Order: sequence, then structure tokens, then C-alpha cells
Amino acid sequence: MTSYWTGERVRLRAVEPGDGPLLARFSAEEERLGDALNPPRSLEGWAAFAREKAVADPTADTYQLVIESLADGTAVGMTSVHRADSRSGLFEYGVTIGAEHRRRGYATEAVPLLLRHQFEERRCHKGTARVFAHNEPSLALQRQLGFTEEGRLRRHFFVAGRHRDVVLFAMFAEEFFARHGGPTQL
Repeated sequence: MTSYWTGERVRLRAVEPGDGPLLARFSAEEERLGDALNPPRSLEGWAAFAREKAVADPTADTYQLVIESLADGTAVGMTSVHRADSRSGLFEYGVTIGAEHRRRGYATEAVPLLLRHQFEERRCHKGTARVFAHNEPSLALQRQLGFTEEGRLRRHFFVAGRHRDVVLFAMFAEEFFARHGGPTQL
């Protein structure tokens, strides 16, 4: 039997203590895409962050996972649940794919693995994503996955010297199952 966390081309795994350089690289690549620019973090800071994530409670409402290619075990990206409201059954997710691995379908396969877990196992009824309006590839990904645009926060976030719009997306559990297959049967 294939792991719940494994697709045809990717698997999601926990952050390991040695993933600090990987996290640093993905963060730097996100900055180049126009993401929020934070002051530099030291390599030791990234190592400490990775160690913290590696020992985090896997049953917590928020978590980060590494996306690995099954072909060669290369870490190609990260995905996370970074806001969750278990009382209301809501969560927000994020995904980043390393620059050299983009447009190869990794996010398209990895994100449904994460969403399925949230909808099937965490009993969430609504998943959300926030995307900078200037990030056309991420906007296209949300639509391809079946998310619906719910609104736009105008000039909401200050990035790269100007205020940027943020587009809000959402998908309900029943929409996910209709598009990606119903809850698995044991």
C-alpha cells in the first residue's frame, strides 16, 4: 500500500533537523518572486527554525511539510497549513516550489495531498489561500486546483516598495471531493 502522503510523483514528509539550508533557499526564492521581504536570517537561525519544525507536534493545527520528488528524493518545495480554526473548520494553506522545479506539476500533485488530509482527517469544511495579485502562476494554480476567488484585499500588503493587492481563494470540502475524488474508503 502506498503511503497516504505519497502521490504518483511526489511525497510529503516532515521537516528534518538538517533542512535549514533548504528552508533558507526556498525563502530566498520566494523573495525574488515578490513575496514579503524580511531581514536576512543567519544559517544558524535557519538551522534552529528547521530543528524547531522537526520536533513540532505533528497533530498541531498548523504544520509544514517538505515536497519530495519520488524520482530521486530531491526536495522540490514546501507546503503548509499556517492558519487554522478547528472550531469553525477552516484552514489556510501555502505552497512554494523551488525555482528549478516550477511548472512541472509538483504543486498540482502535492497540494491535493495536503487538502485531502485537512478535509478527510481534520474534518475541515473550508480551505483558503491568499495570493499576491501580481503572482500569475499562483493565481492559475489555485484556479486549476478548483479554488474559487472570494475577494480581493486592495493595496493590502506592502512589498517591494509598493502596496499590493491580495486575492482570497477558498474551496469547500464537497467541492474538493467532487473534483479530486470522494473520501477514501478503508
